[in-house]
Amino acid sequence: MRRKLKQQPDTDKVNALANAINTDRVNATLLLQRGITDFNSAKDFFRPDLNLLHDPFLMKDMDKAVARILKAINNNEKILVYGDYDVDGTTSVALFYSHLKSIGADTWYYIPDRYAEGYGISFKGIDYAKENNFAVVVSLDCGIKANDKIDYANKLGVDFIICDHHLPGDEIPKAAAVLDPKRKDCVYPFKELSGCGVGFKLAQALQTKLNKPFEELVDLLDLVAISIAADIVPVNGENRILCYYGLQELNKMKRAGIRALYQLNNLKKEVTITDVVFVIAPRINAAGRIDHAMRATELLLSEDEEEAKNFAGNINQTNTNRKEIDQGMTAQALDMIDTNPLLITKKTTVVFNPSWHKGVVGIVASRLIEKYYRPTIVLTEADGMLTGSARSVKNFDIHTAIDSCSDLLTQFGGHRHAAGLSLKPENLETFINRFEAEVSKTIADEDLIPEIDVDVNIHLNEITPKFFSVLKQFAPHGPENMTPTFVTDNVVDTGWARIVGTNHLKLELYQQENPTIKFSAIAFDKGDFLSFFQKKVPLSICYTVAENHYNGNTTLQLVVRDIQMI
Repeated sequence: MRRKLKQQPDTDKVNALANAINTDRVNATLLLQRGITDFNSAKDFFRPDLNLLHDPFLMKDMDKAVARILKAINNNEKILVYGDYDVDGTTSVALFYSHLKSIGADTWYYIPDRYAEGYGISFKGIDYAKENNFAVVVSLDCGIKANDKIDYANKLGVDFIICDHHLPGDEIPKAAAVLDPKRKDCVYPFKELSGCGVGFKLAQALQTKLNKPFEELVDLLDLVAISIAADIVPVNGENRILCYYGLQELNKMKRAGIRALYQLNNLKKEVTITDVVFVIAPRINAAGRIDHAMRATELLLSEDEEEAKNFAGNINQTNTNRKEIDQGMTAQALDMIDTNPLLITKKTTVVFNPSWHKGVVGIVASRLIEKYYRPTIVLTEADGMLTGSARSVKNFDIHTAIDSCSDLLTQFGGHRHAAGLSLKPENLETFINRFEAEVSKTIADEDLIPEIDVDVNIHLNEITPKFFSVLKQFAPHGPENMTPTFVTDNVVDTGWARIVGTNHLKLELYQQENPTIKFSAIAFDKGDFLSFFQKKVPLSICYTVAENHYNGNTTLQLVVRDIQMI
C-alpha cells in the first residue's frame, strides 16, 4: 500500500478561509482541496440548496422530450418506462413511472431480462412496446449507443426518449429525444448525473412545463440518492444537493419497500451513504443478477406493507444466494491465476469460465482486484457469446483501453472505472493479448500498487469536538468528496493494544509529542502489527475519524486504514 498526499493549499489561503468561516486550518484545507475557496462557496457546500439545481431545459433535447411526453398524455397515448437491470436502472424506472402516473399518463414499466435480452434496449423490449400499443418509450440509464435498436423502433413507429449518462458513441441514436449531459453538443453545466438523476431532470422539466410545484418531486429524491451511491458517481455539484436531500427523504422511510429492507436487516440508526452502498444497493442489485430486476422495481413501488415485506424477504434471500455464488466463482478465478505463472506476471487479468453466472461477473472482477490490483475482466458464456464485466484500478481508464479493442467486440459500454462487453469465442485470445498490450503501454507502474489518498497530515490534538462537528458536515461522501483521510506520525499505544475478532487491532493511541491526548482506534485486519504497538514502537498511521456508539455513549474513534514504520 502506498500513500499519496494530496496537494496542500497555500498557507495564506488556508488561513484566510479559516478566518472567513471561523474554522480550523485542517477543515479549511479540506475545503480548499474540494474547490471551496470563500464564505459563499463554503455556505453552498455545507448548506446544499435545492434552489441551486440547474434549469433542466439547459440539457440538449429536453424541450423535445417534454413536448413528446405531453403530446402522448394529451392524446391518450401509452408510455412505456424502460430501464436497465441494475440499481441505477431500477430506481430510474420507479422514479419516472411514479412521476408519469402523478401527471396523468397512461404508463407501465419494463426492465429487460439480463440473460434473455442482455444489457440496455433490446429488440424484444421494442417488440413488447409495439405489441402492447405503447407509442412512446422512455429509456433510462441505457440507450446512448443503441443506434440499431432505435432504427428498428423507428420503423415500427415507436418513439424513443433516451435518458442516459454513459459516454456516447460517434453517432447519437436517431430517437425523438436524447438526454445525456455527456453529449458533446450538450451545454448542461453538470456532466456527472446518475441515470436516475437524468430521469429526475426530465421529471423536473415536466413539472416546470405543467406549472406544478417543484416540492411535489422532493419525495422522489430518496431514489436519486440510492442511485448516486450505488453507481459511484461524483458526490459534488448537483449530485451533492440531490444526495443530501435524498438521504433526508430516505430517513423518513416513506417507501414501504425500503422500510421493509431496513427492518429485515435490523438497521435502526440513521441511514447513511454507507448503508445504501453495503445494505440497500446490493439487495436491489441482486434481483437483476440472480432473478429478475422487475422484483426490485416492484419493491421500490410497493405501497402495501405486507406485500413490501414479502418482496423484501425474497430479495434478501436472493442476495444471500448471490453471495454464495460469487464466493465460489471468486475462489475458482483466484485458483486460475495462482496456478498460472503467466497470468500472475501480467498487468491485466482476463479470466473466462463458460459455467460462471453472468449476473455476478462484475462483483468477481472487483474481488480479484482486491488481491491482484490491476485492470480486470471476468467473462462467461451465454447464447454462444462471451460476455462479461470489466473493473479498473483507481487511476486507469479501462473504457478507453477496451475501446482500442472494439473491432474484436460485438458490444461494449460503460465508463472509465467499469464496463461491460461481449465478443465471439474465436476472438478471445486475440482480445486478451491486445488488451494486455494496450494496458501495458498506457498504465504507469505505480498505478498497479494500491494507493490511499491522504488529505492532511495532522496532530492528534487537532481532533477536537468542534473540529469533528465541522468534519461531519462534509457528508454525504463519495467520489470527489471522499471521507477525509489523515496521517499522524509518532503514534504509540498506551499498552492496551489487543486483537479482537479474527485479526483486528483494538488500540488506545497517543502521539509522543503530546501523551495526554488519547484516542481509541480500530485497525481492521492489522493484527500483524500487535507486537510493534506492545513494544511502543512509534508508528505512522493513516486513518479516518468516526463516531463510536457503545452502551449509550458516543466517542470519537480513529479507523486505521494503514500502518507504517517510520
